[in-house]
Amino acid sequence: MIARVLVDSPLPQLDRLFDYAVPEALRADIAVGIRVRVPLRSAGRIADAFVVELAETGSFGGNLSDVDAIVSTAPVLTPEVYTLARAVADRAAGSAIDVVRLAVPKRQVRVEKAWLAALAAGGIPARAEVTAASVTGYPSGLVETAIHERRRLALDAIPHPVLLPPRPGHDASWVGAWALTLAQAATQAIDSGGSAILAVPDYRDQEQLLAALATLLPPDRVVRLDARQSGPDRYRAFLACLGDDPLVIVGTRSAVYAPAKKLALIAVWDDGDPLHSEPLAPYVHARDAALVRQGQQGCALLLAGHARSTEVERLVELGYAASVGPAPAVTPHVVPTAHQTGGDRLAQLARIPSAAWRAAREALSDGPVLVQVARPGYTPALACRDCGSAARCRRCEGPLTVTHSGAVPSCAWCGALATGWECSVCGGTHLRPAGVGASRTADELGRAFPGVRVIVSDGERPLLAVDDRPALVIATRGAEPLAQGGYRAVLLLDGERMLARESLRVAEDCLRWWANAAALASPRAPVVLVGVGGALASALATWRLPEFARQELADRRRLRFPPAVRVASVTGTLDSVQRALDALDDPDVLGPVDVPSGGVRAIVRFDYARGHAVAEALRGAVITGAVSRRKSLKGGDRRPAPTLRVRFDDSEPFDDQ
Repeated sequence: MIARVLVDSPLPQLDRLFDYAVPEALRADIAVGIRVRVPLRSAGRIADAFVVELAETGSFGGNLSDVDAIVSTAPVLTPEVYTLARAVADRAAGSAIDVVRLAVPKRQVRVEKAWLAALAAGGIPARAEVTAASVTGYPSGLVETAIHERRRLALDAIPHPVLLPPRPGHDASWVGAWALTLAQAATQAIDSGGSAILAVPDYRDQEQLLAALATLLPPDRVVRLDARQSGPDRYRAFLACLGDDPLVIVGTRSAVYAPAKKLALIAVWDDGDPLHSEPLAPYVHARDAALVRQGQQGCALLLAGHARSTEVERLVELGYAASVGPAPAVTPHVVPTAHQTGGDRLAQLARIPSAAWRAAREALSDGPVLVQVARPGYTPALACRDCGSAARCRRCEGPLTVTHSGAVPSCAWCGALATGWECSVCGGTHLRPAGVGASRTADELGRAFPGVRVIVSDGERPLLAVDDRPALVIATRGAEPLAQGGYRAVLLLDGERMLARESLRVAEDCLRWWANAAALASPRAPVVLVGVGGALASALATWRLPEFARQELADRRRLRFPPAVRVASVTGTLDSVQRALDALDDPDVLGPVDVPSGGVRAIVRFDYARGHAVAEALRGAVITGAVSRRKSLKGGDRRPAPTLRVRFDDSEPFDDQ
């Protein structure tokens, strides 16, 4: 018997299946998906591996090494997950084992032994029956039909909160309407006999989704799977996904790799959020992994959000995904306004337009008001008062900031106090604020609205929800808490500052931040966008967000920028990068340019149809570089060959321009 295994190694040259003979003593327990240990002749050591295939004979004519040991009999790497890992890695010129590490949590021995014992004893109870819930707020039966027919949808979310019914031991609670929509869609998947995977950006969205699912499904039908869980809890949840019963698996970006038999639905919420981008090699976005898996397993796919990403709009224009919006459309009441504060003394004190101040004052008589700001802290940036140059730390060149009123300026990176600071440009010694953070905004609004509660929610003080009593809720983008009944008004401040960020996606990101905040307002509550005009303000005010994505994509297409084309960044020494580029057939290259970390970086642009060829060529260059580096290390070279890094669909170079 032959076992074909995937070796757990960081070396790219080992990214393939290796054949090993299965000793007679191990044949009764060997199975696809289990963990084993195998000898690596090239490294002279024993390595961990996963069994991917079993066969009676192999193609290798020589003598095979034996599998050294079985680590566990739990089949943790299912065939469909390995197939997905292989395809995703090939698409991104990466290693399958890197994807498998994202898909399969670290082994927890006690948890695994308990699971195997329960499985052997038949002690895993049958799960409760499920009644499908209709997907409300959309054309009758359209979403349900798409799920049962395994189609792909670009779903524009209903932009307001909804009240969930009470359940035993819990009061009625509020969530975004999107969470209820995805929960209802998940029940349709279960009803069709398959499982559902629901991927969200972070724990805040996950909590809403879990609350909505709790009102529709029995607890044993829902599995939470994310990195915030302890090791044992995450592994226990992962093992629960290996069963035959249809489940709803809820998690962050790595949830798209969860084992799910008879997969019926994958839903990705707010795919434009950068938290869906995987920071570990091979850096595959959750949306792209979901698209690959949908193509392999033939399940339905929902790409849902308040503001549509240009990547999803491209799929719609190609006819690969159908566009679906709410019916009837319920849109926030957005009012763009200029910066002028007019003659209102309290509006001037709060440094907001009179229209925004009046909207907040009137809304506070009824409930909470949300104020979205760009940055946390008190004064998140400082500049020289004389020449306006950004103030930098003398120790590490980090930006200087003020954390609270009266505090001594300090470095945001290393924390060093900026006593005796002197401008490196003009020699000035006086600082002035170059930005306003959430804490300072809270101070100013507190003075402008005396006697009103002021609540701050940011990365250091995150809040999931606030009650319906009058309050000013100052929140940084993405940290806005839910309010019971929705906010009675929403003020979107710092629009110009958000748009000043140098990024290819800046307009798209800002529209998404504002749309997500506006969706927290109660129906017809005023949403005031401050200091932003033009097409962006018009798109938000009319809630024609897909049209803005369509125009943004058209602009990218004229410039040959992603996602109109795919890109890959190649980073290394000038010689190694040039050798990688030489391996490509007629490449469209930007650069190379120097990078701060050393070496150079080139950007390769290519059409989607050429993706496989480009990935194969660049992967070959990475392997060649790794082999050369290993040989130089073995030869005692003090200056081994440098590492070549390739990253597909990399947006970072476009953010640096």
